[in-house]
Amino acid sequence: MNASGLNLLIAVAMGLNLLALGSGRVSSLIRAVSFQGMALGAMPFLLSHEFSPWVTLVAVATIVGKGWVIPLLLGRAMRAANIERETDPLIGFVPSLLLGAGGTIAAVGLARILPLRPEHAGSLLVPGALASMLTGFILLIGRNKALSQVCGYLILENGIYLFGLLLIHTTPLLVEAGILLDVTVGVFVIGIIVDRIQRAFDTLDTRKLTVLRE
Repeated sequence: MNASGLNLLIAVAMGLNLLALGSGRVSSLIRAVSFQGMALGAMPFLLSHEFSPWVTLVAVATIVGKGWVIPLLLGRAMRAANIERETDPLIGFVPSLLLGAGGTIAAVGLARILPLRPEHAGSLLVPGALASMLTGFILLIGRNKALSQVCGYLILENGIYLFGLLLIHTTPLLVEAGILLDVTVGVFVIGIIVDRIQRAFDTLDTRKLTVLRE
């Protein structure tokens, strides 16, 4: 296992979490999700002791799906809906960034006291997973635009994916393959919902859903 290379990629992913929290531009948020997906897709290669076709397949699928296909679809939806910025978020950008930074520091501290296996004790897998899940929750709760919330869902799933990498040697990426399938289906379902919101309200501000009545 290339521990230094793995920790570098996880550190990049954690930095992209903070970029996503502090950015008001939806395009920047989508790019952060894209780069994070590429970084996560390369991690199985660094964790594997030897070449495995299964590891290669899932890693390539992750890079293509998370790093290119899904961001491409989100970019098209953004242009179709003519949305450039997140306006009036429930949790402001600076408070979101501070929450994310504080959560990242807390995740690093928590990982130091957890009873991890020796091969995971020196890695940032657990802190990166916890920080990404927290970032996803903040975006889901604190943003009003549906596209921003979709990005939050994707970052949350990236945290779950990082947790799954802890089991790469005992369950050869079955967890990651299942997660990748789930997130693909989830994004398509969310895409349909986003399209319905846009058609009904001519906006992707989810606060408009509060006017719905039976």
